[in-house]
Amino acid sequence: MSTHVFLSELIGTFVLILMGAGVCANVAMKGTLGSAAGWISISFGWGLAVFCGVWVSAPSGSHLNPAVTLGLMLNSDAAQLAPGVDKTAANALLYVLAQFIGAFLGAATAWLAYKKHFDDEQNHGTVLGVFSTGPAIRSYGWNLVSEIIGTFVLVFVIGGFGSTPHQLGPLAVGLLVVAIGLSLGGATGYAINPARDLAPRIAHAVLPIPNKGSSDWAYSWVPVVGPLIGGAVGGVAVAGLL
Repeated sequence: MSTHVFLSELIGTFVLILMGAGVCANVAMKGTLGSAAGWISISFGWGLAVFCGVWVSAPSGSHLNPAVTLGLMLNSDAAQLAPGVDKTAANALLYVLAQFIGAFLGAATAWLAYKKHFDDEQNHGTVLGVFSTGPAIRSYGWNLVSEIIGTFVLVFVIGGFGSTPHQLGPLAVGLLVVAIGLSLGGATGYAINPARDLAPRIAHAVLPIPNKGSSDWAYSWVPVVGPLIGGAVGGVAVAGLL
């Protein structure tokens, strides 16, 4: 895999997390101009973040998500990870590495953009919620099911885009993420992307944020394992059904 493709995936994921964590910070933290704008703003903000990330990462095929990469690896109808990028384990691992680096850098940059608000914020949960997801009702098994279902929809529907005559491109993926957020996201915050959750959670743990509290490592496996299972099932299913 070329350096150009690696950087494309890194930059796309960086933009995705910068904009996504940014909308969480704008809505959740006190004193911002978007404070308390609500779940609809977060869902549309994340959808537009995906739109922007996909738009700038065309050379790598705009995976931006290890679950998408895994789904493509398991999709027998997909010949390559992206044009000119062979489906090999080594290339898939490089995609995942780029995604995690980009996600960490995006989260750190969102912190810089809202640093004074982070300095003033006293609610530990609010600070962590900018970086990573958490369930509305903590039940690890059912939280896992929610993440599996949401990621299945993501990978399965993206797989179907290739067999339908549309010209929406990145907008279609962004609207899909909005739809998942509005319909399936309320139980867990819909990580649907291991890099989106784990890399920013690591950023939360290492950044010098006052009064940040715990990074909730006890829950951290759910938004990693759930999306990987959902992505795998979606990748296999899309090859057999669409």
